[in-house]
Amino acid sequence: MYYQVMSFSHHHCEQAMREKLAFVSEEEMTQMLNQLVEFDFIHEAFIVSTCNRVEIVLATGDNFSSYHTVLGLMSQKSTLNFYQIKELVRRFDDEEAVEHIFSVVASLDSLVIGESQITGQVKEAFTISHKNGTAGRKLNRVISYAVKCAAQVRNETQISQTPISISSVAVAQAHKLLGENMIGMTAVVIGAGEMAVLAVKHLLRAGCDVVMLGRDKEKVEHIAQALGENVKAESLDKLGKYLNRYRLVFSATSSKEPIITKKLIENEALPRLWFDMAIPRDIEDMEVEKLQILRIDDLRSISHNNHAMREEQAVKASEIVEQYTQDFYDWLRALSVEPVVKQMRERVSVAIEKEMQRALKKGFIPSGYEANMRKMAEQMFNRFLHDPTHNLRHASADAKNANYIEAVKAMFDINTEHIDAKQYKNDHHTKGYNA
Repeated sequence: MYYQVMSFSHHHCEQAMREKLAFVSEEEMTQMLNQLVEFDFIHEAFIVSTCNRVEIVLATGDNFSSYHTVLGLMSQKSTLNFYQIKELVRRFDDEEAVEHIFSVVASLDSLVIGESQITGQVKEAFTISHKNGTAGRKLNRVISYAVKCAAQVRNETQISQTPISISSVAVAQAHKLLGENMIGMTAVVIGAGEMAVLAVKHLLRAGCDVVMLGRDKEKVEHIAQALGENVKAESLDKLGKYLNRYRLVFSATSSKEPIITKKLIENEALPRLWFDMAIPRDIEDMEVEKLQILRIDDLRSISHNNHAMREEQAVKASEIVEQYTQDFYDWLRALSVEPVVKQMRERVSVAIEKEMQRALKKGFIPSGYEANMRKMAEQMFNRFLHDPTHNLRHASADAKNANYIEAVKAMFDINTEHIDAKQYKNDHHTKGYNA
């Protein structure tokens, strides 16, 4: 059995292409999963589909065949031909596949390194497939270790503690300046684009209520409704009213001229903290008592510093991922050899019993000698199997000998597919995720 990941991510696949490859509904995803597992060489599958990536994760019996199968099915699903898909995809096999999954779940492969959403997205993707009957024990083992790995990355590094998007930096800086006073405040967010929406989400997490202002009132109302009851929508012509009512303002519009000018300010004594996240600027230069303005360059400087710190933490996180990958394969190889050894010995016991009964029936040995003959036969076979089983266990610890176990299974006609492997698991393995 092999692991494989077919990845279409922001690293090498442009947004327009990812949109063509994305799975827009659970129904579309389960349809693809069902098609995949119809092939005998694809045992299990799940699909991660987000704005930044489409990842098809497989447990297979033949990575070469599964690779071309995925290319063909993704070509049928999209408007792209086979060779275009082949140019866009990045293929990871076996240990590289497992390490890639661990990196994705630990958010080391994300557009914003350290963001926490991807862990839940991958778990949800596996759960959808598990409920559909197209993912099971083989991929659950990987998810189990991946979630454990991600938890250790979060616990041992600061990779998730230093925001680097402009919106998250702005809200984090507001919290730094206002402290716990920020909880319960009402913030004004001007704009309805991605940066403005992200700012609203971060403000909600920080405990703020939000008023969103935009030129297209209907669009703003739609966004506000999706974000929850703590977000209120207003049109931009109410800008002056809210600038003089609330002290915390975040602006991210596409206006070519400043939309916030000094003439809009009526009460200069009101303490104000404004964040201008737009290029060109939304807030004109002004001298106003108790007004502090942080502009895009200020926020970028903080973002760059955080990015440098995050890159340093990412090195440590990558070392954790590498170790977990090695631990996973050590455990997997140990897991796979013990059922084989047990079945080899069971086959011997069956053979001894069969030959003993034949010998007794034909009178080759007196019935009084049965116990001693059986014990002698068991000792002989135990002696015969001692070195081979010892060598098999020893060989299983080395990744270069991965095919040894499969060869032994083929020679002895051993099937471990339905063996409950939990009884063989090493003590160091703790399940991090249950479907």
